[in-house]
Amino acid sequence: MATISGPPANRAEYDCYIERMRETEYPMLKDTLYLDHAGTTPYSKRLMERFHLDMMANLFGNPHSASPSSQRSTLEIEGVRLQLLRFFKADPEDFDLVFTSNATAAIKLVMEAFREQEGGFWYGYHVDSHTSLVGVRECAREHRCFLSDEEVGVWLDEESVEDVAGGLCLLAFPAQSNMNGRRLPLEWCKHVHGLHQRRVYTLLDAAAFASTSAPDLSDASTAADFTAVSLYKIFGFPDLGALIVRKDAAHLFQKRRYFGGGTVDMVVCLKEQWHAKKSGPLHEQLEDGTLPIHSIVALKSAMQTHVELFGTLDQVANHTTALAKQLYDGLVALRHANEALVSTVYTSGEPSYGNSTLQGPIVAFNLRDNRGQWVSNTEVEKLASIKNVHVRTGGVCNPGGVAQSLDLAAWEMRENFSAGHRCGGENDILNGKPTGIIRVSLGVMSTRSDVACFLAFVDEFFVDKTRLLPPLPCLSRPGSSVPRFHVESLTVYPVKSCAGWQIPYATPWEACNEGLAWDREWCIVHQGTGKALSQKQHPRMALIRPSLDFRAGVLRISAPGASEQVTVPLSKDPTYFETAAFFQRDATVCGDPIKARLYTSPVIAGFLTSAIGVPCTLARFPATTGNLPSTRHSKAHLQQTNALSPNTICRPLLLSNESPILTISRSSLNRLNEQIKAKGGKAAHPSVFRANIVLADSPLLPPGHEQPWAEDEWESMRIGGDGGPILEFLGGCRRCQMVCIDQVSGERNQEPFVTLAKTRRFEGRVLFGVHTALVGEKGGGRMIRAGDVVETVARTDQ
Repeated sequence: MATISGPPANRAEYDCYIERMRETEYPMLKDTLYLDHAGTTPYSKRLMERFHLDMMANLFGNPHSASPSSQRSTLEIEGVRLQLLRFFKADPEDFDLVFTSNATAAIKLVMEAFREQEGGFWYGYHVDSHTSLVGVRECAREHRCFLSDEEVGVWLDEESVEDVAGGLCLLAFPAQSNMNGRRLPLEWCKHVHGLHQRRVYTLLDAAAFASTSAPDLSDASTAADFTAVSLYKIFGFPDLGALIVRKDAAHLFQKRRYFGGGTVDMVVCLKEQWHAKKSGPLHEQLEDGTLPIHSIVALKSAMQTHVELFGTLDQVANHTTALAKQLYDGLVALRHANEALVSTVYTSGEPSYGNSTLQGPIVAFNLRDNRGQWVSNTEVEKLASIKNVHVRTGGVCNPGGVAQSLDLAAWEMRENFSAGHRCGGENDILNGKPTGIIRVSLGVMSTRSDVACFLAFVDEFFVDKTRLLPPLPCLSRPGSSVPRFHVESLTVYPVKSCAGWQIPYATPWEACNEGLAWDREWCIVHQGTGKALSQKQHPRMALIRPSLDFRAGVLRISAPGASEQVTVPLSKDPTYFETAAFFQRDATVCGDPIKARLYTSPVIAGFLTSAIGVPCTLARFPATTGNLPSTRHSKAHLQQTNALSPNTICRPLLLSNESPILTISRSSLNRLNEQIKAKGGKAAHPSVFRANIVLADSPLLPPGHEQPWAEDEWESMRIGGDGGPILEFLGGCRRCQMVCIDQVSGERNQEPFVTLAKTRRFEGRVLFGVHTALVGEKGGGRMIRAGDVVETVARTDQ
């Protein structure tokens, strides 16, 4: 095992040491900007090597036995338990430590103990609490959310506490907000201990806090009764949590009814129902079943390695505090060319960056464009993914803190939910407000260069360097019909997220309400979860090539490296789907539930599983007539009205993401590629945009007369002249990092999304191409073909 000298005591040299050490100890961070340490921190090479050596040198058995290997496990576990208590400066005479799967499981243990108390319990929690603390309220007799530190202080007045009617009280709060890193007053625990009657107890969520500043439990009189920690947030590995219990509060677990594994000394099942609990230490009564032996053994290596690599926790705290200050100062200093602020940082009062007592190494913020409009966090996340920047966005499991920071009233959150918003959804700006935040969290192996790189990332993509405001995508001009365009090509994607099948030139093709015939009628679903797979997670799907064979009446599917194809009938006869070739199952496509018909053939499942590398199979979602429940509907933000559709309608979909038909312009693509090549990038092929219709300017136009971005102004188009179908334009297509997947090789690139993000962002969204749909009643025919002339009508509503 390579040796690295320990960290220097000098703070100026400490960062340089971390930078050098990280190259050897954290090879997985090469070319990666990891800024989500509040989620988990990476594990070191030395830790994994040390753990591996321990596993190879020793035999660890199940501790519920008397064999030598079992006794070795028992001794090792108790030794690690003692070592971990000392890591938190907790005297074993005053505290016991219970191993759990994570901090949430530790909190749940406390909740279960209080739930069993006679008369129930009263529960109070701070608004900055993680959802794991918030959820305890559902089991309390009464509960209250404290909206500020001041409210907690008032409640802690002795008389106020005694006013709580009967039973026990549990006050819970985080040592550090997992949203913005603000550190809460730990003296509340001491205040509770000084009350007359021992009816109030404290539960401290130290998961976020302990990642860079382990709680100091050296004075039992000032410590929380129950402290929950996540050990993987401190060491990266193993995946464990722990509950540290003050022994004078241990009696609260005596009413616990469940028992399992070795938590009992005797159990009678025959004729009588009786059992005797373990009479030893508290942890023996609460650690149900066999402990994660090897994870606990790994914890010994983790603690030893942490000290060797990072020194004292004071050094860690000083280091990360300085980095957080650098990040905060950098963000608030960013300005657009018109002097508008780039970011809004959420600090819960006066900023305290630089003070490790009041602030942890987390910065929560949102971005604004030069008009002051919010930038969608989804767009930030897409760019971050492409540039290999790891941050957290959304509600970050802190509903109270996020709601307060974003000024979201309860009725607004309910309204957003009713409108379809879910955590992680793309539509994250509703009614002029963001629904979540961007969180950057720093850790023990973060460096100043990490902070500088992130600030450079924000500066490159989200700071407008020009004083001119970019035009909005929909400009007004008099309505006109000008046959300057034609259909260059038509493509359908029979299997969602797989390669397209180009319709032969001049071949008539039907446009339906659901989209082009045979477009996205099949999908590939995970055999376990039922979720439709996407190129976003599985780029190899681009190499799976479906083709329609109408003479044989089959869909053929091929994959690279496979000598055989799989074929399935094209038949839409309803009786066909009732055969043994299918079984119906609930599935999800882009988060929407559907009733899909999965193929039962093991040959099909094996072929696709081999091609993609995950257990999956083919499913079909055929078109239906009318507005039946099995037909998906387009997204709410595309259910708009215009002159062609005066009434808001739900447009039927098959398996396309948002709208029936996607259209792009060759002229716009050419302009985009000019911008990409000007920066030394590789031009984008039309296939990466996965459009159904590619429009091109008339070849008879003189050079220089192309109309890039003309589609921004269109309301509708008629294809094929008089009597041809009319398609209305629903809005720009919001792009994601999937356009960076080469449809020939399956490789990920940074373009064209990087250039799109700089040149085609409107109201916080990156747009390229337009969503379109067939106009029913006022439309003409339904057949279109490559080569057809296209007449466009400009918008007149602005």
